[in-house]
Amino acid sequence: MSTAHRTIHPRARRPRHSITRPRKSLALTVLMGLFLAYALVPLAWLFINASKTQADLFSGFGLAFGDSFALWDNIARTFTYDDGIFLRWLGNTLLYVVAGAGGATLLATLAGYGLAKYAFPGRKAYFAVILGAIAVPGTALAVPTFLLFSELELTNTPWAIIVPSLISPFGLYLIWVYTLESVPKELLEAARIDGAGEMRIFCTISAKLLAPGIVTVALFAVVATWNNYFLPLIMLSDPNWYPLTVGLNQWSEQASGVAAEPIFNLVLTGSLITIVPIVAVFILLQRFWQSGLSAGSVKG
Repeated sequence: MSTAHRTIHPRARRPRHSITRPRKSLALTVLMGLFLAYALVPLAWLFINASKTQADLFSGFGLAFGDSFALWDNIARTFTYDDGIFLRWLGNTLLYVVAGAGGATLLATLAGYGLAKYAFPGRKAYFAVILGAIAVPGTALAVPTFLLFSELELTNTPWAIIVPSLISPFGLYLIWVYTLESVPKELLEAARIDGAGEMRIFCTISAKLLAPGIVTVALFAVVATWNNYFLPLIMLSDPNWYPLTVGLNQWSEQASGVAAEPIFNLVLTGSLITIVPIVAVFILLQRFWQSGLSAGSVKG
């Protein structure tokens, strides 16, 4: 038989060492399913119970909807209950986040960049102090901070929350590490030769290169300030200055006592509203954060 009429099976044309597909692992699939359930079940429970009335909360299964879908009514009552104090707490939380977390991000960026790119006396000592500060938990400093602010007569004011939030040793450390990896010295030297000042170099060159790292620090600072509970609890006694965390806890405590007035449906609805801004921030800044996490893997 001539080669012109010879037929070759399609599989014979494939190379011997073809690209293999990723192996499937039942154990890893089950493990990831457990992690997914661990993350989503609490959110589902919160949403389902925020849609119930106060009576339906204790009359059925926690992951089952009640007799009536009252989510919109609960949201309206949450914003109007007690003369709309929830809106005040939301505004306070936004104030603490913008001033505290924003200031912490700015200070950590400037200090971390300076430690990484400038030589000055005592730099190693300063960095050692910063590393030591990272190991100290915030709760250990709460009482000394309260005593200090009491002497300064700043308790029960927004400054008692904003000023301690401005210090972020961990954020400074992250910016220091990211600056060393992402801002080459040759680029800064070339800008200096062209006559650019240090502030112009930072604003036009370094800040753009540090954008993913800055966003990462900002996310950590925003989440920490938004979820801050213990510091406002000991610093503030005026409900008009409460953040959402302390305010919702005060609503929850209304269920106990002689004149008990349980409003757990509003507490759950307020908690659901509280997590929406954080989720929105993560979604909006996700692309910057992902590029920051992967920057080291593509570095030549």
